[in-house]
Amino acid sequence: MSDKDLNEDASDAAYWDRADQIIKLVNSQCDNEDNDKVASSLLYASARFSAFIVASMTNNVEEMKQDRDAAIKHFTEQFNSKLTENIDSYIENYEDFIQKFRKF
Repeated sequence: MSDKDLNEDASDAAYWDRADQIIKLVNSQCDNEDNDKVASSLLYASARFSAFIVASMTNNVEEMKQDRDAAIKHFTEQFNSKLTENIDSYIENYEDFIQKFRKF
């Protein structure tokens, strides 16, 4: 497994479309459930799907065991980077983003 296999060009419109579809689904679930519960489910789903991706990229369990630590490192670094980027974006645009949220 290489980082190249798991990195996508964020300039690709399909990347953003997929993310927006997932966010729309999660936002709709927040209509009937606490945000923290929905966030917990989304985090679990992301981890579960990431584990599936790692497994599907290997030929056998031994190869998966060998890739385990690198995969965990990759996904952890990617999540940290994207979370940092988005928190910074919310800090820079707090009033606009939160005002839109509170209108719903």
